[in-house]
Amino acid sequence: MLLKEERELVVEYGKQMIERGLTVGTFGNLSVYNEKENLFAISPSGMDYFKTAPEDVVVLTPEGEKVDGDRKPSSEVDMHRIFYQKRPGIHAVVHTHSTFATALSCMGWSIPPLHYLVAYSGREVPCTPYVQFGTYELAQCACETMGDNYACILGNHGLLCCGSNIGYTLDVAEQIEFCAELYYRVRAAGQQPNLLTDEQIGVVLNSFQNYRKK
Repeated sequence: MLLKEERELVVEYGKQMIERGLTVGTFGNLSVYNEKENLFAISPSGMDYFKTAPEDVVVLTPEGEKVDGDRKPSSEVDMHRIFYQKRPGIHAVVHTHSTFATALSCMGWSIPPLHYLVAYSGREVPCTPYVQFGTYELAQCACETMGDNYACILGNHGLLCCGSNIGYTLDVAEQIEFCAELYYRVRAAGQQPNLLTDEQIGVVLNSFQNYRKK
């Protein structure tokens, strides 16, 4: 089976995405990139994560050409492949509809450095304007908004994360959802958070570099 290991990882971490409460139903999507083969495996469109088998996972080139798999790839395939084209070192992309990150997306709020775990993304988690789902325009907007960060909020949509491997990338999604909940609850209490300084968040960013390479 072509990209057997990557397909198995998509199946395994798709289930984890549900178990960790990062999406519901068949929504969200994830992919794993094999740099040597210059191919990536992505979750199929509209399939129950617990009924998805490795052979259901679709294999494509970063240019979007399907090379293996009978299923239809996720509708957000462009939002995955653009990172494999433009971000060296990125080997996994995870898109979730986690509750608090999505709530912030509906208000157009970025997450400032209110907690050191924001550094899983960067100095902040920026929010894009709303762009129609499943379009290349959304992929471009997400990539440009994320910049050198590892996460961004998709306006009126959800959360997008990337990383050096699928395990770390799902951790990014989980920790940024935690930060989104913190920010929501602080603002709901009528308060502004006490933000970390640029120097303080910079120190944490440096310490996280080793995690990203694992």
